[in-house]
Amino acid sequence: MSNHSVLDQGTVDEPIDAAPRHSFFERLYTGTGGFQIVGKRRLYYGLSLALLLIALASIVFRGFTLGIDFEGGTRIQLPATGDMSASQVEDVYNQALGHDPVTVQKVGSGGSASFEIRSDTLDATQQDKVQAALFDTFHPKDSAGAVSRNAISIAEISETWGGQITQKALIALVVFVVLTMIYIAIRFERDMSIASIASLFFNLIVTAGIYSIVGFEVTPAAVIGLLTVLGYVLYDNVVVFDKVEENTRGVLHLTRRTYGEQANLAANQTLMRSINTTIIGILPIIGMLVVAVWLLGVGTLKDLALVQLVGMVVGAYSSIFFAVPLLVSIKERFGPYAAHTRKVLAKRANAGSARVGDAAAERASAASGMPRPRQTGSAAPRPGARPSGKRHKRRH
Repeated sequence: MSNHSVLDQGTVDEPIDAAPRHSFFERLYTGTGGFQIVGKRRLYYGLSLALLLIALASIVFRGFTLGIDFEGGTRIQLPATGDMSASQVEDVYNQALGHDPVTVQKVGSGGSASFEIRSDTLDATQQDKVQAALFDTFHPKDSAGAVSRNAISIAEISETWGGQITQKALIALVVFVVLTMIYIAIRFERDMSIASIASLFFNLIVTAGIYSIVGFEVTPAAVIGLLTVLGYVLYDNVVVFDKVEENTRGVLHLTRRTYGEQANLAANQTLMRSINTTIIGILPIIGMLVVAVWLLGVGTLKDLALVQLVGMVVGAYSSIFFAVPLLVSIKERFGPYAAHTRKVLAKRANAGSARVGDAAAERASAASGMPRPRQTGSAAPRPGARPSGKRHKRRH
């Protein structure tokens, strides 16, 4: 058998037009996945509404666990000695006063480690009683290394101070949101501004609701983290809407795609970027939780880490699966984009009806055995017809 016959035989069963198949992650990475984000917006509206209702229910009925900086109280600082734990400190406090403290957490590490006890406001007698109980149990040492009762520091934070902190935090939050709304209104056109502001409030309510469900203390660090998260949501919305604006530029002069289809393409193209940005953003936060809170015992950082972790994940969801579908719903409800969408869909329906009619005529002619009449004049030839090879010369 010759080499040519071997080669020919080896290639007989190979497919000629085998198109390459891309995996889910390849399509996700290249933005060609064709995921129906806008087309399934009712599903995402339902999911978003469920998250909002759960968050609002927790905020209304459960409320927030306000830290001592907001509602006032007594803070006791006890140097850590030996292998003492937070549960042991809490037991001593309970035995001395008959009730549990609000929180007991370990802060710092090594020789500077200490336990911070936060409780409701204690009078002088209660403060002296709990200080004596803690000293008799743990025998803490002061900065000079001597066992001393004064190593246990007690500070009282008044309700007036807590009210001032709360007022300043609320003012900072309101000012940030107002400035953000002004920037969005200037940066984007009206409908994009509405969708972006709605996404901002969605992220704010859901993040606060999850914080309420978990029950972590609301501290100044948590408020700072929330402001940081809102800045991230704004950045993510700008990236996504920039792509939507680029894809939909001049769409009113075309009849191949609707505004919603172009916006869906933009959401697909920025989906992987949002995922990458979120993963890169939450990795340091997870490191903060693992290293600072569990290994080093810096419990005050968990408030900041939790609000940032939740806020970034919710922000990535809201910018793609909430803001973009909401923008399309607004656009296709009123104005020229609504008329354009109806025009494109009507054209597709007419084209589909024409194809159905041609197919029916083909089947009817095949059943009767009569060929379809050829179109004459300047009409286009039938699909698949062979060229006649004749040229018609113009007569002068």
